Amino acid sequence: MQALIELLAGFLALLAAAALHQIGVDFKTAPKAEREVHRVVDCPPQPSQTFAAADREDVPRC
Repeated sequence: MQALIELLAGFLALLAAAALHQIGVDFKTAPKAEREVHRVVDCPPQPSQTFAAADREDVPRC
């Protein structure tokens, strides 16, 4: 008896899902946005050098 009730409930759920799908209702959850991963590379060690603070163009950058 329990199996018959579960079979009928499953069939009714299937019919309801098919009917709602026809009118555009979607039960799937929206995919969660994945986090962005930014990989960073460490700068190689620069040889020690002396420079003045006014020489902004000569500042070593990676």
